[in-house]
Amino acid sequence: MPTSSTVRRPIPPTVWLARGRQTGPAAEDLLRANLLRLSNEGAVQDYRELPPAAGARERIFEARWQAPGEVTVRARLTLAEPARTGREWVLVAEAERPWNLAWPSPATLFWPDSPDAGWDHEAGAGLRLTDINPLPADEKELRRVLRHAGRGSWSINVVVHEAMTPDERGRRPLAPQLPPGLRHRVVEHRAAPQQLRVVNWALRDFGVEVPRGGAVVLPGTPAPPGYDPRDFSVRAVFLDGSEPVELIDAVTRFAALQRPLPEEADAPLTALREEWQLLTLEEQLERERRLVAMYAEALEAMTRSRDLYKEAAERAYEALAEFRASGAGPAAARPGRAGSPLQQLTRTLERLKGLKDAARLPRPAADGGAGTNGLTAGSGTNGLTAGSGGGPAAADRVVAAERQEV
Repeated sequence: MPTSSTVRRPIPPTVWLARGRQTGPAAEDLLRANLLRLSNEGAVQDYRELPPAAGARERIFEARWQAPGEVTVRARLTLAEPARTGREWVLVAEAERPWNLAWPSPATLFWPDSPDAGWDHEAGAGLRLTDINPLPADEKELRRVLRHAGRGSWSINVVVHEAMTPDERGRRPLAPQLPPGLRHRVVEHRAAPQQLRVVNWALRDFGVEVPRGGAVVLPGTPAPPGYDPRDFSVRAVFLDGSEPVELIDAVTRFAALQRPLPEEADAPLTALREEWQLLTLEEQLERERRLVAMYAEALEAMTRSRDLYKEAAERAYEALAEFRASGAGPAAARPGRAGSPLQQLTRTLERLKGLKDAARLPRPAADGGAGTNGLTAGSGTNGLTAGSGGGPAAADRVVAAERQEV
């Protein structure tokens, strides 16, 4: 099972995420026309196209609607700048309650729900979100597609193996049979009968394999807690036009797991929560109240800090005045002096240490008429003479001299 060293926070239960690519022309016009139509029909309460920032080529659309049970949903779709392969879009929706898969797909409240609109392509490999995607015949390309499906996709990826080539009834895609909240979040891969060995070889890095004639839901990277390949593998999928009940159940149970938030989804989710502009009158008033409360709190903190600073300064001035009035002053060095008393005392101690070390030297042989400590004339800082009578007396005379100097 693949693991990741980076721990990402889970997708909040109130959030619906999707990322895709629009390959047709006039993406903005499709969004504007569909939002206007749904607004006139009452399916969308309100919508807005945000003015683009200076130099930005992306477009941002916001919409608000009521899910069944009078649950308010806010959604934000970001349409990237045009590219050679189309225009990538990111859709983040958040409800007031945990998301119910029976609610309408937020994608169809922005994009027109028609197969020829060209917006229902997966962002990475460009696969269809609402149709069957046969795996490539080239093994290298097949491994690339499955590697992206297992690591870099926002969607739930399902691999189905065809035990034998199906007829028209067996080519019925899975997406329309899923709950509405999953129809644009699932990518269905189809493996031909002869591709089983190659597919399972490519999936070995993810710790899963496809049963012959069955299907498996890929775990993604990192795998969500509680994922067991045996719980999300289906032994047999009958491609005869009948409803694949076991496979739908496996996909639905996988969607209910606490999956990690994709790395690229953190910024869109934060923007939805913190930069939302499609406000009702009540929301505007509430925002203004929060701003007033925040400013009042900041002003109170500044006032409190000013008073504390003023009090501390007054106490410092009082202490300085008392110190000056007492007649005590700092014994700082004055011009013309050799140094501070501390520096003079330090020099004295250093000289005493030198004399002490000299007194500990071994006594030389008595062949030169030297004194008891072997000190010659002028062999000291204060001009001690030979035969002065020992180190301690000399040290006392040095201390006396240093005191006079101080």
